[in-house]
Amino acid sequence: MPIRIPDNLPAAEFLEDENIFVMQGNRANTQDIRPLQILIVNLMPKKIETEVQLLRLLSNTPLQINIELMHMVSHVSKNISAEYLAHFYKTFEQVAHNKYDGLIVTGAPVENMPFEAVDYWDELCALMGWAKKNVYSTLSICWGAQAALYHHYGIQKYPLERKLSGIYTHRPVVNKHPLLRGFDEIFYMPHSRYTEVRQADVENHPELQVLAVSDTAGLAISASLDARQFFIQGHMEYDRLTLAEEYIRDTKQGINPDIPENYYPGNSPKAIPIMYWRSHANLLFVNWLNYYVYQRTPYDITAIT
Repeated sequence: MPIRIPDNLPAAEFLEDENIFVMQGNRANTQDIRPLQILIVNLMPKKIETEVQLLRLLSNTPLQINIELMHMVSHVSKNISAEYLAHFYKTFEQVAHNKYDGLIVTGAPVENMPFEAVDYWDELCALMGWAKKNVYSTLSICWGAQAALYHHYGIQKYPLERKLSGIYTHRPVVNKHPLLRGFDEIFYMPHSRYTEVRQADVENHPELQVLAVSDTAGLAISASLDARQFFIQGHMEYDRLTLAEEYIRDTKQGINPDIPENYYPGNSPKAIPIMYWRSHANLLFVNWLNYYVYQRTPYDITAIT
């Protein structure tokens, strides 16, 4: 089944080139089923790139999904036009009267700033508070996960000595957890961050559980026991070349970045990276949609509390 996206969204062209079934809104209206309502809060600078990455993963399911995109009005985006945002994105004020089966909050390149210093922090806090009673299950990614853990549980982030950038091995620590169904005993996930949330801090909260960790990258996946919140410290959604593009960008800016670990063959930036996290990325999103959105959300979406 397809994902339903806003009419004429540019990401559709990229997805259709990959033979991913997307459905424009007009056609989807003729199908007599109750599609899942998913809200994506896209905090990343390259909006279209992130749209493609997330929509690709959300499409790999037999469920019909209605996608809505949201941006922060308290932040001026430098990499996308105001016209694009006005056409394809909604504001918190425009979605606040709705209920959603699922919410995805992306990462953002603001890790080195205190949470309260981020220009849209108050707006994001309002969204996270609203989501507790108006969204059944939330999946937060990288800085979005750190922000959610801080807002809901007071869990701090800590600066790393160097940027953590690369592809790292992870292992599940909760046997047979539905979010990790089908995962191998070792799986790979990209990371790209300057800060971390520590496993011990999450374990100090009995209402949370650690689901997967890495010996090198640390805490990877955690969740609330009621399955209403999932926190992903890495970037399962990243494409093959996303880390390469970040490395080139940081090099041009004179940051002198380390070469992403376990990424380039022969550790040579001239080599084409091998993508070996795609299957688990698809599993993660499919499992979330199936076990924690589709199977648990009430059919009458207005009954979400």
